[in-house]
Amino acid sequence: MDHLCGSSFWNASLWDRPNPALTICFEQTVLTWPPIAFLWLCSPFLITSLARRVSPRNDCFSCHYMLRQILTFVLLMLSVTVLAIAVLWDVEAETILPPLLYINPALYTATWVLLLVIHEVGRRAGMKTSGVLFNFWFFSFLLGIFPCWTLINKTMHLVKIRDLAPSFLSLTSYSISIVMLLISAFSDVPSDLHSGKEKKSPEANASFLNQLIFYWFDSMVFLGYRKPLKKHDLWPLRKKHRAEVLCGTFEQNMRLGSIETTMSQLSGVKGKSFAQGRNKAKRLPSLLRVLLRTHRGTLLKSGLYKLFYDLLLFVSPQLLKLMITFSEAPSIPQWRGFMYAVLLVGTGIVQTILLQQYFLHCTALGMDVRTTIIGALYSKSLVMSSAARRASTVGEVVNLVSTDMQRFMDVPTYIHLFWSSPLQIVLSLVFLWVELGPAVLAGLAAIVLLLPVNALLTTKSRIYQLKNIDLKDKRLKMMNDILNGIKTLKLYAWEPAFLQRVIDIRVEEVAAMSSSADLCSISIIIFACAPFLLSMASFGVSTLVNKNHFLNAQQVFTSIALFNILRFPMGRLPILTSSLIQASISLQRVEEFLANSELDPCGVGSAPSEGLSVEFREASFCWGGDDDQPNLEGLDLKVKTGSLVAVVGKVCAGKSSLLFAMLGEMERLHGSVDIWGSIAYVPQQAWIQNASLRDNVLFGRIFEPNLYWRVLEACALLPDLDALPASDLTEIGEKGVNLSGGQKQRVSLARAIYSQADVYLLDDPLSAVDSQIGLHILQQALGPQGLLKDKTRVLVTHNVSLLPLADQVAVLKAGQLSEVGTYEQLLLKDQDLLRACCCPEARNNVRSLEYLGALFKTRVPVCPDNGGSMSAHLQGRRLSNMSGSYSWSGKECSHEEALDSSIGGTLIQRELVEVGQVKWGVYKDYVQAMGCVLTLLTTICMLSQNLVVLAQRMWLSDWTRDVLGNVEVGVRLGVYAALGLAQGILVLLSAMFLGRAGIRAAAKLHNRLLHNVLRLPLLFFDTTPAGRITNRFSNDIDIIDEAIPTAVRLWLVCLFSVVVTVFAVTLATPLFIVVVLPLSIFYHFVQRFYVATLRQLRRLDSVSRSPIYSHFGETLSGLPVIRASGHSHRFLQQNFDILNENMLSIYMWIISNRWLAIRLDLVGTLVVFFATLFAVLSRGQLLGGIVGLSITYALNVTQTLNWLVRQTSELETNVIAVERVDEYSHAETEAQWVLEQRPPPEWPKYGNIVFENYSLRYRPDLELILKDITCSLLPAEKVGVVGRTGSGKSSLINGLFRVLEAARGRILIDGIDISSIGLHDLRNQLTIIPQEPVLFSGSLRLNLDPRGQHSSVELWHALEMAHLHHQVLEMPGGLDYPISEGGENLSVGQRQLVCLARALLRRSRILVLDEATAAVDLETDRLIQQTIRSEFVTSTVITIAHRLHTVLDYSRIMVLDHGRIVEFDSPRNLLRKRGLFYCLAQDAGIVVTP
Repeated sequence: MDHLCGSSFWNASLWDRPNPALTICFEQTVLTWPPIAFLWLCSPFLITSLARRVSPRNDCFSCHYMLRQILTFVLLMLSVTVLAIAVLWDVEAETILPPLLYINPALYTATWVLLLVIHEVGRRAGMKTSGVLFNFWFFSFLLGIFPCWTLINKTMHLVKIRDLAPSFLSLTSYSISIVMLLISAFSDVPSDLHSGKEKKSPEANASFLNQLIFYWFDSMVFLGYRKPLKKHDLWPLRKKHRAEVLCGTFEQNMRLGSIETTMSQLSGVKGKSFAQGRNKAKRLPSLLRVLLRTHRGTLLKSGLYKLFYDLLLFVSPQLLKLMITFSEAPSIPQWRGFMYAVLLVGTGIVQTILLQQYFLHCTALGMDVRTTIIGALYSKSLVMSSAARRASTVGEVVNLVSTDMQRFMDVPTYIHLFWSSPLQIVLSLVFLWVELGPAVLAGLAAIVLLLPVNALLTTKSRIYQLKNIDLKDKRLKMMNDILNGIKTLKLYAWEPAFLQRVIDIRVEEVAAMSSSADLCSISIIIFACAPFLLSMASFGVSTLVNKNHFLNAQQVFTSIALFNILRFPMGRLPILTSSLIQASISLQRVEEFLANSELDPCGVGSAPSEGLSVEFREASFCWGGDDDQPNLEGLDLKVKTGSLVAVVGKVCAGKSSLLFAMLGEMERLHGSVDIWGSIAYVPQQAWIQNASLRDNVLFGRIFEPNLYWRVLEACALLPDLDALPASDLTEIGEKGVNLSGGQKQRVSLARAIYSQADVYLLDDPLSAVDSQIGLHILQQALGPQGLLKDKTRVLVTHNVSLLPLADQVAVLKAGQLSEVGTYEQLLLKDQDLLRACCCPEARNNVRSLEYLGALFKTRVPVCPDNGGSMSAHLQGRRLSNMSGSYSWSGKECSHEEALDSSIGGTLIQRELVEVGQVKWGVYKDYVQAMGCVLTLLTTICMLSQNLVVLAQRMWLSDWTRDVLGNVEVGVRLGVYAALGLAQGILVLLSAMFLGRAGIRAAAKLHNRLLHNVLRLPLLFFDTTPAGRITNRFSNDIDIIDEAIPTAVRLWLVCLFSVVVTVFAVTLATPLFIVVVLPLSIFYHFVQRFYVATLRQLRRLDSVSRSPIYSHFGETLSGLPVIRASGHSHRFLQQNFDILNENMLSIYMWIISNRWLAIRLDLVGTLVVFFATLFAVLSRGQLLGGIVGLSITYALNVTQTLNWLVRQTSELETNVIAVERVDEYSHAETEAQWVLEQRPPPEWPKYGNIVFENYSLRYRPDLELILKDITCSLLPAEKVGVVGRTGSGKSSLINGLFRVLEAARGRILIDGIDISSIGLHDLRNQLTIIPQEPVLFSGSLRLNLDPRGQHSSVELWHALEMAHLHHQVLEMPGGLDYPISEGGENLSVGQRQLVCLARALLRRSRILVLDEATAAVDLETDRLIQQTIRSEFVTSTVITIAHRLHTVLDYSRIMVLDHGRIVEFDSPRNLLRKRGLFYCLAQDAGIVVTP
């Protein structure tokens, strides 16, 4: 090197000079070549990546680009000039010049040419900024400071111009390099990008330096401080984080992994057939491997940041060692002390940047992984088979999406600790070996002894985690059942029974959490005391083995700094272990879900014989799963194109299953089924989305006004629009809660008709509508003159009066087609259909065939108030809309504009987002839930623990000063050991106290939430999506269970660490108090300034999670409709949109954390700098031990202060979960379940019901829906309630059950005003068989008798009376037969019969039937009516009926119209009056007009 430079490379004497100096050779090599080498090493990768992005569109020459190119060209000219001067000098020189004079100019010349090329390629690739170029210029500037200083000093002593020229050129080049550094700090953004109207994230155009310090996020923080952030304030998500991009990459890698897995498994099959190998190869690839492949780039980049950060961690202890040496040796030049201070600050700054980039990439990776898996789960749910769908309940899926996905999001933050922790431990031990020698082996042995304990804790913890997750699944599954069946629960007064079931599960869950918390406490004490054990063993052996050896300040405080480094990986191991256990369990659960069976895409063919739309050939089907017994067997059916086929049969004959077989929802065992063209499916229980009525009908299709209004007319929906507050733009609640059963079914039918499909599969769509509307729909939509007259229609029905209209009738019996033919052919054969038609009601319908035919020759008047025809009503609506705020003709108005004109049509209100800081009352609630005593004990133990640690450090500091050994080594070690033991006990106590307090709070808050939610009125559930409520019981409760106790513990640790640290540093260097006070004020201001943004982002995150759960639940309940209509891709895109909205707030929250952290860390380095600076200035006044103690704590105070601010913010954002839980825990409830004033035990004895001027409204601001109802129902009287849709029939029942409280008037039952008693005293004495049967997941016994009040004999008797006895006997398990979620493994008719059996068990004096037999065939209906007449002979029976024949033999009929009683008399008298009831009977074919 000396030959290369022509002078000495290094002179050791320079290190001891009073002023710093370096050799010319060192400056021209070591300080010159690294930036050049860095650029040349990185340039191939940079140019390659830019070349891939080259585009002709990037053809602009920005000022930024031109300036860079000009300056680079100037640098090129300068380097060429310097090289020319060197050549000139060489020619003139008598001796050979050093090669370095040629090498450096040549290197710079080549480098500037390379830069010109990079700039040009970057321009064509649209490069806005480059980290490589910024770092090159930064290193050039940083390493050029010393050479520049030397050149300036040298130039000042030169006289000849010849000698000045090279120095002047070099200084000019350095000045231009500084300018280039400043230019590279800004991004090259073309002006046209700023002028666009589209909102863009400033991150996309931020420069490299801007991205490092997150300066681009400043405006968001300032905005968040000025006002509460809203969703529209956030910037759009970058493309690489969008759900569709992430899920697309994941799907590609999943397919690639599947191919690799298949090939590897097939290649390993020996001695087996290829088919066997192929079946074996159907397993999915490892999910972990696919995730690693999908996100390997981010994972690798974050790993590199972590590696460099870990290596730099060990620089600070060495600098501390040098600093202590400096303070104890007055002969060392003072500039070295200042240099150590600057190096400590510089190291801290680089560590800060590396650490924040590491956390940014890891947390963003966690967000991406969560989004990827949620997208995969949703995609899987769209293709799951029916058997798999029944096995995976909505509650389990929601738990996967909430709890499990949160664990996936947390894991990437700790994933690199897998290798980072061992690396830090090994390096710490290596450096400790240097300080303490072999004595460190004693400490290592102490740590090794702890490993088996840790392994045992890990094994036990996994057991409790598995149990805990399983219990969470059960609890959320039960909650989903409760929310889906909340109306049934309230009407039957079953809330206490189901509340107790949830509490029982929660008790087990809390017990598992308690056991896990105990293990966590043990783990915390082990790893918290591990550094102490290491230091105790190392220091003890070091002093005891060598009696002449004493501890000095350098050894002790360098070792303590290393122990502090060691403390982090040791302390994080319990968290890492717990997180990995939870993540592995979640990974297994997700893999099991993704491995579920899927629908066979080839299950339904598309090539029936010519002239046919549907063709079955010897086809057999089953529902799949464990039972492969065929549910449909030997089907041979041919449906001609354009024909109407009616499918009939008794309950559980397989009618709905036949439609599911056509949809491909069943597993085909034998034969084939082919369907030509697109399919529209109308389920027996209408599936309605939480959207406007128009959106439900359009179902993602383009709005065509003429077709749209014709469809609404055909489905008799136009009169209903007048009753809706915003017409067809009225928002429909979840599951159509604000529509009647008939309206929901007609909306479902309208959706199918609007789709303009080729084949229509209709599962008894007319069962929920009255006869007049049914005839209108037949005439206008389904019949030979309707909109679908040229379409193929397969209609399942129980109404035999429709059969004459069918071109073909298929009779199903026990899963087989017993007969197929025309209606007349089947009547002549005297088969099952004939016997069904021989019931009196059927004969009436058969006699009226001529009447039915006459109806189809005229238009059925389904009219609004004026009695005009539907067509006239339609024309009037069109005209009125043309003159209104928007028009149906021409272009469609925007949805937002339409909503603006229909404010009253909003049913589901936006979720309330709190603003401002979390109220102190929320903290108070949580502390009270924890228990004041436990909270106080935890605080005392935490403070004492930190004081003991301070005492340890001070004892060691005093030990280092005891050179003469005034205190025996045994005493020193004994005191140190005693302090360590005290620390361990206090850590254990604080962990146990806080663990118990956290579990107590979690249990109390959950139970309070559960009790209050079950007491909320039904209106709350009608206007609140189930996803919002589920979010409280899943994500928010999970945060309260796990995140908040951890946040409280870390906050207390940080708080007391800061207090003790500041006290220790101030004690050592009193001048430090001058820095601490303003610094503390600054930290407090930053925390308050920043937390406003963070808090609101967390609230937006919580609010945006609810739609994810709601959309999942809505999709799973409507899968057959979605798949049949071919809209899976649209729903998948909707899921992406919902995920993107949620990710937006999460990503902003991640950036806000990094924004704060880097600023606090950079400011925190000032603490280290000032502590070191004061030590340098106070040299000679402070002992080495005090300096070591001061700087050691100063190095800690940066971390602890930063962590305190972060944990304060983290605690406040986590407490938002308590705030959200409190919102529902204190919501206004319905009336008390039980009052002090209770009715007599035998009440009601007679069943007399009296309405006195009874009026009802849904909300105080709405119109009356029942108006001045006055009537009396005699004991044991059978009363039918009839009326057109919207007349108030169901509202009358709601008033009777006090679902809604009276607006005025009252209801008396046996003389007692029902408003004067508790809700349960009332509802326990009433029984209702609802229109929509609701079953709960669990056993059949549970669904019949959730309170467990009846014996098995009574249950079997009730089933026999409900005509369900034989079917239950055939079920495996009988009364213990497991009912799937929503009763999906039973037919709708069977579910209705189960509801009848419930009513038979209660034996109430008052029975209400709300369209209770709409889903059963006529014969079963007749048997049910006989059962009701015989079993409830002494009961007052109120029946709401669309089938008028079911109430013709009742005592009296109440006819409602627009909320008023218009007729109330016996059926015979009402028919004689020829009023509204007569019109209804005429429409139903009961009265035939001659």
